[in-house]
Amino acid sequence: MGMGPMRIGVDLGGTKIAATLLAPDGTERARHRADTPRGYPETLQALAGAVAALEERAGCRDAAVGLCLPGIVDGAAGTVRAVNLPWLDGRPFATDLARALDRPVRIANDANAFVLSEAMDGAAAGAPLVFGIILGTGVGGGIVADRRILPGANALAGEWGHNPLPWRVTEDGPPVPCGCGREGCIETLLCGAGLARLHLWRTGETLTPPEIAARAQSGDAPARATLDRHADALARALAAVVNLLDPDVVVVGGGLSELPGLYEAVPARWGRWALSPAPRTRFLRARHGAESGMRGAAWLWPKE
Repeated sequence: MGMGPMRIGVDLGGTKIAATLLAPDGTERARHRADTPRGYPETLQALAGAVAALEERAGCRDAAVGLCLPGIVDGAAGTVRAVNLPWLDGRPFATDLARALDRPVRIANDANAFVLSEAMDGAAAGAPLVFGIILGTGVGGGIVADRRILPGANALAGEWGHNPLPWRVTEDGPPVPCGCGREGCIETLLCGAGLARLHLWRTGETLTPPEIAARAQSGDAPARATLDRHADALARALAAVVNLLDPDVVVVGGGLSELPGLYEAVPARWGRWALSPAPRTRFLRARHGAESGMRGAAWLWPKE
């Protein structure tokens, strides 16, 4: 039995391409970054260039290639829909990329790749069922079971941010419209803009999430109270996930994963709302951070 393949993971974002080459044991051998070009043939060319550069640097060929991007990946059709990469819409992207690279390619949503990365060798390593959440500009998520992504029949598995915030109270502020067309979604309160909006509504003061966090850490009572409400809403939203999915680990990434007190407040509260008064589910900060997309993309080819 050989060591298994070298793996390349590519994170195709709206502004940059970040790629890594992993040895069979998961250690990084090489890394590549480039700007994302505008246009379809240019993007295929840039991705082929990234793979070639990594293989040259690591002295290998025929690495397994996985790619993730922000958008809906229809694995059956081999197509992707990405808001910030509109030139990919409706194209046979999987087929064309495989042709450009002269090998099969696996493609996933970037939130799903993030969860896979953390389940393979990150904060949730070894956990059978992992729910990953990204708290940032939006609120995304994904599910990994036995180190495989569960994409779902409609490629929607893990999109918890577009369910209504459960057990809503006055202190959460009034429901606001969401980009998805409904109002009162989990995302509208728990994302970065939602945290800033919550603080404005509670205090009349306009602050960014990092400013709110810094003030809370320096002992500012109103900022602390805002973070407390935000954590309470997060605990309620995740209690519904615990009831439905009952994951071993909930792993947290995105800009708001650094909020002070988050990893104490949420597990201390979610038992009030979940059917288990003291869930054994662990609530952990992601280990790989911004690298998790490309690392997860590499792991789309499972271990031997």
